Amino acid sequence: MKRKVVSFIACFILSLCCFGALAQQGNLSMSQYQLGSGDRISISVFGQDDLSMEVRLPDVGTINYPFLGEIKLVGLTADEVERLIYDGLLGDYLVNPSVSVSIIEYRPFFIDGEVKRPGGYPYQPGLSVNKAAALAGGYTERAARDKITIVREKDGRTFEFTVTVSDMIQPGDIITINQRFF
Repeated sequence: MKRKVVSFIACFILSLCCFGALAQQGNLSMSQYQLGSGDRISISVFGQDDLSMEVRLPDVGTINYPFLGEIKLVGLTADEVERLIYDGLLGDYLVNPSVSVSIIEYRPFFIDGEVKRPGGYPYQPGLSVNKAAALAGGYTERAARDKITIVREKDGRTFEFTVTVSDMIQPGDIITINQRFF
């Protein structure tokens, strides 16, 4: 019996740690931000206008890049994309390419439930749940501000967890403001 209780407590603590770490990912530096479908990026190669482009990442997550063909960008950071393109152009095409990748527009986040104007909104860095609700017209009178869930996709898996109004959100998050019962 003791073993079962200890095992249950250990599993419970481990699950709390995992969900807490996932919820805190909204606080990570945007340099660690992984690109996803819907993001609009700019790729610039200094002195090479034909290798520079602006593109919105499609659902498949790949783009067709000159000389390199089809490359997958979803799941990579902007720094990793720079390195990928630099390595691909180095040697055969350019002696020392100067590659820069920047995010022009993040994919939207979605908010539903007890807000006045549910829907999709453009993501802005530093956006908390409270600020997201303000963009959606504010909370309704039936909103339970202590019962907020986020659905987030990470590495092809979907996670759902409870957050507070001050927690940071990420692009692509689906925020649900639940209804209170009184």
